[in-house]
Amino acid sequence: MQEAIAITEQPVSVSVPMGYSFTLRCRAEGCTSLQYQWFCQHQSVCRQIPGATKQDLPITAQQTQLYTCRINDLYKNAIFSDWVKVEVHQCVARGLPPRLWRGEPVIVLNPTEQRVEVGKPLQLQCAAMGVPAPSYQWYRNGNLLEHQKKKRLWITHAKVSDSGTYLCCASNSHGEQWTSAVDIHIGTCRSEKFFATGKIALLVGNNCYQHHPNLMAPVTDVFELSLLLEQLGFQVVSLLDLNKAEMVTAVSRFLQLLGKGVYAIFYYAGHGYEHSGRNYMVPVDAPQPYAPENCISVQRILQKMQQQQTALNLILLDTCRKWYNPECALSQVQPLEPWGNTVYGYATSEDAEAYELQDGEFSSGIFMKYLKKHILQEKKVTHMLEDVLEDIGRDPLVTGKQVMEIKHTLKEARSLTDPICPSGAAAELWGRSHELVSEIVTFPCGVQVELRFHRLFSNVMYVCAKLQPPPAHVADAHLLLCQPTEMNNMAILKESRLDQVESLLASLYKREELDCIFQLCGLQKIQTDVVLQLDLHYTQLSTKQRTCESLQTTLQKSLLGQFFSQRNCSQPNYQRTPACTGSMCLQDVSTLSTDPQGQAFLRTGSGHSLPSSNPSNSSSEPEENDESDLSELCSALLRAGPGQDYP
Repeated sequence: MQEAIAITEQPVSVSVPMGYSFTLRCRAEGCTSLQYQWFCQHQSVCRQIPGATKQDLPITAQQTQLYTCRINDLYKNAIFSDWVKVEVHQCVARGLPPRLWRGEPVIVLNPTEQRVEVGKPLQLQCAAMGVPAPSYQWYRNGNLLEHQKKKRLWITHAKVSDSGTYLCCASNSHGEQWTSAVDIHIGTCRSEKFFATGKIALLVGNNCYQHHPNLMAPVTDVFELSLLLEQLGFQVVSLLDLNKAEMVTAVSRFLQLLGKGVYAIFYYAGHGYEHSGRNYMVPVDAPQPYAPENCISVQRILQKMQQQQTALNLILLDTCRKWYNPECALSQVQPLEPWGNTVYGYATSEDAEAYELQDGEFSSGIFMKYLKKHILQEKKVTHMLEDVLEDIGRDPLVTGKQVMEIKHTLKEARSLTDPICPSGAAAELWGRSHELVSEIVTFPCGVQVELRFHRLFSNVMYVCAKLQPPPAHVADAHLLLCQPTEMNNMAILKESRLDQVESLLASLYKREELDCIFQLCGLQKIQTDVVLQLDLHYTQLSTKQRTCESLQTTLQKSLLGQFFSQRNCSQPNYQRTPACTGSMCLQDVSTLSTDPQGQAFLRTGSGHSLPSSNPSNSSSEPEENDESDLSELCSALLRAGPGQDYP
């Protein structure tokens, strides 16, 4: 009996760029000598390849075709190899495949984000080169899709449950490569033209400078803007009085949470300056005079925001733009990519100052006075800012002194009021994700006190205590909330800001009586758990004696300073500054910041307070100097990996 021909090595399919040279191989065994003949098929036409009579078939890829090899022996037995596909990619990005390519998968087509109505078909497509040709496996929200094993994913009738984050893995014997992840929205927000996958904002207000005039408005401006942005669905972190290292850390956390389709806002109020079109922010620990490394470049922050593929980047700078340091070299900033998603809102024009309006116990920047009037409007961001610009232009207090400026590349009519359609992967919350919950504490005499924890800002917390109805044997109860003397190693908050912050708190609790309040500021500086002591003074009705009882409660540092990692405090150049605390009774809050005349004042970025009717007489030399090496510091933080206390 004649032995059959056995193929010992089948040819394999490949996926290559046009012009790429490779070889198809076929090997067989038989009882006689064997003859080989290769065939190809293109557009349903199968033909014999002239001269292709060897085991190996050299090919220079020109078009996608199918190939097979026929093997004959001397007994006229014949067998065909498997059909294999040579897929040829006509257009691939420059530099692909890499020079030393060994056939590992290389993605040449990524899937694209889609919004599909319920019941309509959903199709996603990707492609990869590889030798052998890669196999494909699709995933949704990190879960393997059992029946989606082709480069084209097809769902005939999409359901809401099909929404999520999709990506595909291309693999062969040399390795694997993943496509970009894309968000697919089924049946949600389909009536809206634009949407955000998330909304994240970082607000920084620097008021109390160590070596320069203090400001007043950033406290109120950051507070009011945070409330408005929360109404628009933003996750907000608002921070006061940051030094250089703290600003770098906050920005790096902010950048890590951005992602594709996110609306990102960065707002800064404080001292600043401009040099040849570059804007610089001044930390509270900047010396006088400044050195180039003491400040932070806004353009570098924006550049890193763009790298996160955000849908909208809004930079709001409520700071002076006086020209300074003409002799210093410009910071090294690469040109921004032309993605059409960036908006700058400057509180003032080039080589000009930004002014504060002081009215009674509150101070506000001119820019914020009108921004909060329009920011909730349902219109394109740039149109909303134009309304702000026009209102500032009509304000007689700053006529001839301050004119807002808008720069943008926004190509789509995106609004801050656009709805949020989150991606399938759970969005990481920050801002209010680790709030301390209220608790009831009980004294030995039976008196109960409710403790509440309220963040006016992300690094400023108030502990509020409220007496519950006392037992029948207790009268004339009075509370005092303080730190034990052995823990009292924290600096006292500067009065200029203490008044304003307390006034903001009083405005929140104006309809409710609280018995005492304790203030914790600069939470990012706290390195140990904070122990608070609650003293209760009361009269025992049975004996008519005055008695005092004490309880202690501990606030964990991981919850207090949740937005700053521990590693930041060990940087060589970071001089630790103690956190700020204060204690008071609420009835004092409403009177601490009262201006009896109620007169409006203008305050310049240099810290000079002026009656609103007088022209500016501030110094022509700004306080601010040049920039910090933000890129280097952010990179160091990111290389260090995730922190223990990340929000």
